[in-house]
Amino acid sequence: MNDRVRRGEVVVEKLTPNKGEVPGGMLHDWRGTAFVKGATAAEFERLMKNFSGYAQMYSPEVVRARVVAALGRPVPDHFTSEMRVKQKHVLTVVLDMTYDVTYGRLDARHGWSISRSTKISEVEDAGTAKERALPPDKEHGFLWRLNTYWSYEERNGGLYMQIESISLTRGIPAGLGWAIGPFVESVPRESLEFTLRNTSKALEK
Repeated sequence: MNDRVRRGEVVVEKLTPNKGEVPGGMLHDWRGTAFVKGATAAEFERLMKNFSGYAQMYSPEVVRARVVAALGRPVPDHFTSEMRVKQKHVLTVVLDMTYDVTYGRLDARHGWSISRSTKISEVEDAGTAKERALPPDKEHGFLWRLNTYWSYEERNGGLYMQIESISLTRGIPAGLGWAIGPFVESVPRESLEFTLRNTSKALEK
Protein backbone atom coordinates (compact mmCIF):
# COMPACT_ATOMS: atom_id res chain seq x y z
CA MET A 1 0.00 0.00 0.00
CA ASN A 2 2.90 2.36 0.74
CA ASP A 3 3.94 2.40 -2.93
CA ARG A 4 0.38 3.11 -4.05
CA VAL A 5 -0.10 6.12 -1.82
CA ARG A 6 3.39 7.42 -2.71
CA ARG A 7 2.22 7.48 -6.33
CA GLY A 8 -0.70 9.74 -5.33
CA GLU A 9 -3.39 7.08 -5.02
CA VAL A 10 -6.01 7.33 -2.29
CA VAL A 11 -6.35 3.85 -0.80
CA VAL A 12 -9.71 3.08 0.83
CA GLU A 13 -10.38 -0.12 2.79
CA LYS A 14 -13.58 -1.53 4.24
CA LEU A 15 -13.11 -2.67 7.84
CA THR A 16 -16.73 -3.48 8.65
CA PRO A 17 -17.08 -7.14 9.66
CA ASN A 18 -19.65 -9.11 7.66
CA LYS A 19 -22.53 -6.82 6.63
CA GLY A 20 -22.24 -4.54 9.65
CA GLU A 21 -25.76 -5.36 10.77
CA VAL A 22 -26.69 -4.55 14.36
CA PRO A 23 -30.17 -4.61 15.96
CA GLY A 24 -32.14 -1.87 14.22
CA GLY A 25 -29.22 -0.48 12.27
CA MET A 26 -25.96 -0.87 10.37
CA LEU A 27 -22.34 -0.06 11.25
CA HIS A 28 -19.98 1.22 8.56
CA ASP A 29 -16.22 1.20 9.23
CA TRP A 30 -13.88 2.52 6.52
CA ARG A 31 -10.23 3.57 6.48
CA GLY A 32 -8.49 5.72 3.90
CA THR A 33 -4.81 6.59 3.40
CA ALA A 34 -3.13 9.25 1.26
CA PHE A 35 0.29 10.88 0.81
CA VAL A 36 0.94 14.53 -0.11
CA LYS A 37 4.44 15.27 -1.37
CA GLY A 38 6.01 18.33 0.23
CA ALA A 39 3.29 18.76 2.88
CA THR A 40 4.11 19.04 6.58
CA ALA A 41 2.37 18.12 9.83
CA ALA A 42 2.20 21.80 10.83
CA GLU A 43 0.45 22.70 7.56
CA PHE A 44 -2.05 19.89 8.05
CA GLU A 45 -2.84 21.04 11.59
CA ARG A 46 -3.42 24.66 10.51
CA LEU A 47 -5.66 23.51 7.68
CA MET A 48 -7.80 21.18 9.75
CA LYS A 49 -8.18 23.55 12.69
CA ASN A 50 -9.49 26.28 10.37
CA PHE A 51 -13.03 24.98 10.68
CA SER A 52 -14.59 28.05 9.06
CA GLY A 53 -12.74 27.11 5.85
CA TYR A 54 -14.39 23.70 5.56
CA ALA A 55 -17.29 24.98 3.44
CA GLN A 56 -14.80 26.02 0.76
CA MET A 57 -12.40 23.09 1.10
CA TYR A 58 -15.12 20.40 1.17
CA SER A 59 -17.71 22.03 -1.10
CA PRO A 60 -20.38 21.01 -2.04
CA GLU A 61 -20.59 18.36 0.69
CA VAL A 62 -20.06 20.83 3.56
CA VAL A 63 -22.47 23.77 3.41
CA ARG A 64 -21.20 25.60 6.49
CA ALA A 65 -19.08 24.95 9.57
CA ARG A 66 -18.01 26.81 12.68
CA VAL A 67 -16.46 26.39 16.12
CA VAL A 68 -18.97 27.13 18.87
CA ALA A 69 -16.79 26.51 21.95
CA ALA A 70 -13.04 26.12 22.32
CA LEU A 71 -10.43 25.39 24.96
CA GLY A 72 -6.88 26.57 24.40
CA ARG A 73 -5.49 29.64 22.69
CA PRO A 74 -4.54 30.79 20.14
CA VAL A 75 -5.45 27.58 18.29
CA PRO A 76 -7.89 25.24 20.02
CA ASP A 77 -6.92 21.62 20.53
CA HIS A 78 -10.32 20.68 22.01
CA PHE A 79 -13.51 22.28 20.77
CA THR A 80 -17.17 21.85 19.93
CA SER A 81 -18.09 22.43 16.30
CA GLU A 82 -21.23 22.59 14.22
CA MET A 83 -21.48 21.66 10.57
CA ARG A 84 -24.20 21.37 7.95
CA VAL A 85 -23.57 18.72 5.31
CA LYS A 86 -25.41 17.80 2.15
CA GLN A 87 -25.22 14.28 0.76
CA LYS A 88 -26.66 13.26 -2.59
CA HIS A 89 -27.02 9.68 -3.75
CA VAL A 90 -30.40 9.03 -5.40
CA LEU A 91 -31.79 11.11 -2.51
CA THR A 92 -30.49 14.48 -1.30
CA VAL A 93 -30.13 14.59 2.49
CA VAL A 94 -29.15 17.60 4.60
CA LEU A 95 -27.89 17.08 8.13
CA ASP A 96 -26.94 19.45 10.95
CA MET A 97 -24.16 17.90 13.03
CA THR A 98 -22.48 18.78 16.31
CA TYR A 99 -19.05 17.35 17.11
CA ASP A 100 -16.64 17.09 20.01
CA VAL A 101 -13.17 17.42 18.43
CA THR A 102 -9.74 16.87 19.98
CA TYR A 103 -6.29 17.27 18.41
CA GLY A 104 -3.06 15.88 19.80
CA ARG A 105 0.62 15.58 18.93
CA LEU A 106 3.14 12.85 19.59
CA ASP A 107 5.97 15.09 18.37
CA ALA A 108 6.61 17.68 15.64
CA ARG A 109 6.08 15.10 12.87
CA HIS A 110 3.28 12.92 14.25
CA GLY A 111 -0.25 13.83 15.32
CA TRP A 112 -3.85 12.71 15.55
CA SER A 113 -7.40 13.93 15.97
CA ILE A 114 -10.66 12.43 17.23
CA SER A 115 -14.04 13.77 16.17
CA ARG A 116 -17.19 12.35 17.77
CA SER A 117 -20.70 13.39 16.80
CA THR A 118 -22.84 14.38 19.78
CA LYS A 119 -25.96 15.36 17.83
CA ILE A 120 -27.16 14.76 14.26
CA SER A 121 -30.44 16.19 12.97
CA GLU A 122 -31.99 15.64 9.56
CA VAL A 123 -33.14 18.93 8.00
CA GLU A 124 -36.30 19.11 5.92
CA ASP A 125 -36.69 21.75 3.17
CA ALA A 126 -33.18 23.07 3.85
CA GLY A 127 -32.53 26.60 2.65
CA THR A 128 -36.21 27.50 2.31
CA ALA A 129 -38.70 29.34 4.50
CA LYS A 130 -40.08 25.92 5.50
CA GLU A 131 -36.74 24.63 6.80
CA ARG A 132 -36.97 22.61 10.00
CA ALA A 133 -35.08 19.95 11.88
CA LEU A 134 -37.07 16.74 11.94
CA PRO A 135 -37.83 15.28 15.38
CA PRO A 136 -36.09 11.95 16.11
CA ASP A 137 -39.24 9.92 15.49
CA LYS A 138 -39.65 11.46 12.02
CA GLU A 139 -36.07 11.12 10.78
CA HIS A 140 -35.16 8.53 8.15
CA GLY A 141 -32.01 7.32 9.94
CA PHE A 142 -29.57 8.09 7.12
CA LEU A 143 -26.95 8.90 9.75
CA TRP A 144 -27.33 8.50 13.51
CA ARG A 145 -23.71 8.79 14.65
CA LEU A 146 -20.32 9.45 13.05
CA ASN A 147 -16.85 9.21 14.59
CA THR A 148 -13.70 10.01 12.62
CA TYR A 149 -10.10 9.35 13.64
CA TRP A 150 -7.21 11.06 11.84
CA SER A 151 -3.53 10.19 12.17
CA TYR A 152 -0.71 11.84 10.23
CA GLU A 153 3.02 11.42 9.87
CA GLU A 154 5.59 13.63 8.18
CA ARG A 155 8.33 11.58 6.46
CA ASN A 156 9.76 10.65 3.05
CA GLY A 157 9.48 14.23 1.88
CA GLY A 158 5.78 14.61 2.52
CA LEU A 159 2.82 13.80 4.74
CA TYR A 160 1.03 10.50 5.21
CA MET A 161 -2.60 10.93 6.26
CA GLN A 162 -4.96 8.23 7.44
CA ILE A 163 -8.58 8.60 8.44
CA GLU A 164 -10.94 5.99 9.85
CA SER A 165 -14.67 6.69 9.70
CA ILE A 166 -17.17 4.74 11.80
CA SER A 167 -20.85 5.54 11.26
CA LEU A 168 -24.19 4.19 12.40
CA THR A 169 -27.26 4.27 10.16
CA ARG A 170 -30.62 2.61 10.12
CA GLY A 171 -31.04 -0.76 8.50
CA ILE A 172 -32.55 -1.04 5.04
CA PRO A 173 -36.32 -1.53 5.27
CA ALA A 174 -37.98 -3.99 2.94
CA GLY A 175 -39.20 -2.22 -0.19
CA LEU A 176 -36.97 0.83 0.24
CA GLY A 177 -33.67 -0.73 -0.77
CA TRP A 178 -33.68 1.16 -4.11
CA ALA A 179 -33.56 4.51 -2.29
CA ILE A 180 -32.05 3.99 1.14
CA GLY A 181 -29.72 1.11 0.23
CA PRO A 182 -27.36 3.07 -2.06
CA PHE A 183 -27.27 5.96 0.42
CA VAL A 184 -26.39 4.10 3.61
CA GLU A 185 -24.05 1.66 1.83
CA SER A 186 -22.21 3.97 -0.61
CA VAL A 187 -22.09 7.38 1.07
CA PRO A 188 -19.74 6.39 3.96
CA ARG A 189 -17.06 5.20 1.54
CA GLU A 190 -17.53 8.02 -0.98
CA SER A 191 -17.54 10.69 1.73
CA LEU A 192 -14.29 9.40 3.23
CA GLU A 193 -12.58 9.32 -0.17
CA PHE A 194 -13.90 12.81 -0.98
CA THR A 195 -12.53 14.12 2.33
CA LEU A 196 -9.07 12.67 1.73
CA ARG A 197 -8.86 13.91 -1.86
CA ASN A 198 -9.95 17.44 -1.01
CA THR A 199 -7.61 17.59 1.98
CA SER A 200 -4.75 16.51 -0.28
CA LYS A 201 -5.65 19.16 -2.88
CA ALA A 202 -5.73 21.87 -0.21
CA LEU A 203 -2.30 20.84 1.09
CA GLU A 204 -0.86 20.76 -2.43
CA LYS A 205 -1.83 24.41 -2.88
